[in-house]
Amino acid sequence: MASMARASSGLQYPERFYAAASYAGFDGSPRSSSKAVRAKFNSESALILYALYQQATVGPCNTPEPSAWNAVEKSKWSSWKKLADMASTEAMRLFVKILEEEDPGWYSRASNSVSEPVVDVQMNQNSKVGPVVENGNSYPETKTISAENGSIQEAQDKDVVSEGIGSVGVYDQWIAPPVSGQRPKARYEHGAAVIQDKMYIYGGNHNGRYLNDLHVFDLRSWTWSKIEAKVGAESHDSPSPVTISPCAGHSLIPWGNKLISIAGHTKDPMESIQVKVFDLHTSTWSFLKTYGKPPTSRGGQSVTLIGGSLVIFGGQDAKRTLLNDLHILDLETMTWDEIDAVGVSPSPRSDHAAAVHADRYLLIFGGGSHATCFNDLHVLDLQTMEWSRPTQQGEIPTPRAGHAGVPVGENWFIVGGGDNKSGVSETVVLNMSTLVWSVVTTVEGRIPVASEGLSLVVGSYNGEDVLLSFGGYNGRYNNEVNVLKPSHKSSLQSKMETSVPDSVSAVHNATTATRDVESEYGAGQEGKIREIVMDNVDTEAMKFRGKNFNEHLIASLKGDKEELESSLSKEKAQSLQLKQELSEAETRNTDLYKELQSVRGQLASEQSRCFKLEVELAELRQKLQTMEALQKELELLQRQKAASEQAALNAKKQGSGGVWGWLAGTPGSEKSDDA
Repeated sequence: MASMARASSGLQYPERFYAAASYAGFDGSPRSSSKAVRAKFNSESALILYALYQQATVGPCNTPEPSAWNAVEKSKWSSWKKLADMASTEAMRLFVKILEEEDPGWYSRASNSVSEPVVDVQMNQNSKVGPVVENGNSYPETKTISAENGSIQEAQDKDVVSEGIGSVGVYDQWIAPPVSGQRPKARYEHGAAVIQDKMYIYGGNHNGRYLNDLHVFDLRSWTWSKIEAKVGAESHDSPSPVTISPCAGHSLIPWGNKLISIAGHTKDPMESIQVKVFDLHTSTWSFLKTYGKPPTSRGGQSVTLIGGSLVIFGGQDAKRTLLNDLHILDLETMTWDEIDAVGVSPSPRSDHAAAVHADRYLLIFGGGSHATCFNDLHVLDLQTMEWSRPTQQGEIPTPRAGHAGVPVGENWFIVGGGDNKSGVSETVVLNMSTLVWSVVTTVEGRIPVASEGLSLVVGSYNGEDVLLSFGGYNGRYNNEVNVLKPSHKSSLQSKMETSVPDSVSAVHNATTATRDVESEYGAGQEGKIREIVMDNVDTEAMKFRGKNFNEHLIASLKGDKEELESSLSKEKAQSLQLKQELSEAETRNTDLYKELQSVRGQLASEQSRCFKLEVELAELRQKLQTMEALQKELELLQRQKAASEQAALNAKKQGSGGVWGWLAGTPGSEKSDDA
């Protein structure tokens, strides 16, 4: 039996925010009292909703701080104050998101009092309807999820509008949204990329045949269309026509208003990697001329865009040789550079997944060789170019290859793949900051997201991030689009499971709404939202949990305060002691320096005295040598004297005249006279 269902076309902002505020009790109506708000929400959510409402309607908090005696007003003021300069539109969006997490059916219950266009749509137990015409506009058909008794599940129909995936408000579940237009041929090992709310699909493999067609999927109208690509020049420097060879196992990278297709298997492989570019404005393919030594031609590699460079790792060449080399293509200079990284690199592999975290770390997960599949995780520090293999935590995925991955913030979602036996049914997420794995959802049966060679991209729909998978092979080739809206709970689950300092341990028990705010407002405001929860949980508890809890909490806070003061006193005493020791050490150092200077002076004096002694010694040696020479001359003279005396004595003894007598000074006549 057919039944009537009421489908809303959906309010846009800011009307949707005002409808949510009215339902929550923040519109000034009689039901907007604090008691009415607290009756609907827990204290933490009520505080956040109040702060976001004030931020959206009034702006940043400039009101004076209320008295500390009024704990509730002080708590509300603090919550509002810490939103700082958050934009009004951002506050509206976060308000609605928190309300949807807290009360999934609010929109349908509030619809009686909300003025908006309404369409009556015939629905049967097959939960399938045709296109809806409203105000002259045609919308794609809407699929809903039926309960066991054939009625529509309200919890899953919290955002029922006749606009694409908005018809299913289920988080962390894969759905096949209604699409229109001519679908691409079923395929796997294709390339996919998103530019300006459009998903582009290029190439792939179908029944062993490589493809080179290009299709676009509009994420606003959920419509497929084929792009009739033109053939341009071979490069900017060469006017010769380019031949676009069908390929599979390539990588499709968004680059401004262009698509870069790099590497891939072809029927007639080249020796080195080819880089093709498709201009979305002119619908023209061309080759990019590169410089340096390009990598070997391959397929099944990973290509990651990091800043203005492409990082290529691994893959399998035309001879089925597995690779684990690392190359970087600078998109500004179009120059290749082969990187010889240090550390233990991943083993040769193909069909793995790669992602970049914090613009510095390249993560490689899984992949396969000819005989086995992997579930290891490797990290390359792009600053030091060093490989490491960190320890994984949480629900570590099973080995797989042919999977697809896409980062959303600090969370890396991994979908599909296989282990040479069967497809992988789990969709997992890795928090890249903590390296903790968790399972987002598990599918049953042979559906496309449990395939190998599928693609996964992230797009935006109605201000929300959505994951889109396409194609794959799981015994048959697929061409379906599947969509998953990751909840902020799943996105932050691995982060919340990690240990945190005691000062923020209260955040572990925060509500889904609080986690919603953390994820939506981004890393820059995360600390502020956390502070709102921490600063106000206690004050709201004093109001709503009774006097006993109040006293216990105050005593606990006093104890913490005393402990902190004691620790601070100890730190001050230790600091003073260290200062005294430092002063003593400086004094000792000064004394030692003076002593050293004194010793240096004494040493200089001794050196001077030693030098004088050496000079005197040299003079004495010279005098000694002179004395020795004089001594020798004296001895010579003494010998000469002795010889003369001896000669004279001999002459006397002879007593004869003549020459000897004359020489002796006694002539012969004188001798005779004397006689």
